[in-house]
Amino acid sequence: MKVARLFALGTVGGLIGVWAMMAGGCASEQQQKGRALYSHYCMHCHGENGRQNEGFNWSSMPDPKPKDLSNKSEMGTFKDEEIFYTIYRDMKDTSPGGDKIGDDEFAVPTMPSLKYTLSEDEIWAIVGYVRGLHGMKLEFKVEERKKELAAALQAAQSKSDQATQAYEVAEKKANDDAEQKAKELNVNDVEADDSTYAKELAVMVQAKKELNVAQAFVTNFVTRPGKGVNVTRPDLTVKPEQVAEMVERGKRLYSNKYGCNACHSIGAEGGKVGPALDRAGFRLNGTWVYRWIKNPQAMKPQTRMPALGLSDDEAKAVTMYLGTLRAPKPDAPIQKPAG
Repeated sequence: MKVARLFALGTVGGLIGVWAMMAGGCASEQQQKGRALYSHYCMHCHGENGRQNEGFNWSSMPDPKPKDLSNKSEMGTFKDEEIFYTIYRDMKDTSPGGDKIGDDEFAVPTMPSLKYTLSEDEIWAIVGYVRGLHGMKLEFKVEERKKELAAALQAAQSKSDQATQAYEVAEKKANDDAEQKAKELNVNDVEADDSTYAKELAVMVQAKKELNVAQAFVTNFVTRPGKGVNVTRPDLTVKPEQVAEMVERGKRLYSNKYGCNACHSIGAEGGKVGPALDRAGFRLNGTWVYRWIKNPQAMKPQTRMPALGLSDDEAKAVTMYLGTLRAPKPDAPIQKPAG
């Protein structure tokens, strides 16, 4: 793939009826959705027309800067799927000794992933809008993919129903046989031989697993992953001898994996989309910080900060690092969060 060359654009996974309604919408509705999402999550860095130095945050970002999305000669070399998986990916730790990164993997930390913030359908809408910025159209058939997933879900449901029915018949026969044997032996009870329906049980369990996977594919396609998910209160206690190591890890994650410096500044370095974090250790409560970076949308649905998929340990480390930022109070008021 050419994803490694592409900065900063970035399974398919009841919902069938919703899809049917969505499929009836005109193309302009999808385009409008893509524009709205691009404006909310992408425009501050990429600019309204996708041109370099057009977004208000572009010049404040560390290198490499976002590519020119209006440049057809370059953007036209990428497949729709390559752009999609640049936006829909897991972040990689680019520190020396960090995550293994393949030659064709995109791993620029300052380009955030939207995998844990938006549905796949929404990300495809962004891809379609980005295509328009360089005069092309989305070729990936979103509605066909929805139909494929819906059909797969129906097939998995049918298979699960049949397997469950076969299991119930086999189980009933085993129980009936045990009851008949008890009568013949003139005893109160004879345990049913579950080995006689072990095969049916195994088939049913496997079918239900496949149904769950098919349902997850459908859900992922049309539902935002963090919707309705609240982060539980964390335990932020750390043994004294582990503090320094944890803080250093948080600092590394902040810059080299999750690219927080693309939108936040510390001192004179960093972006200006979010608030300056020089005094985060004074101003912000650790529990709040942890919950915020795990799932910002659960606390403020319209925030522009995406959920980046931090593990509990990673969120704890970043929280501890931010707690060490205690710069002197500036003469001018501290910049308020932009969202």
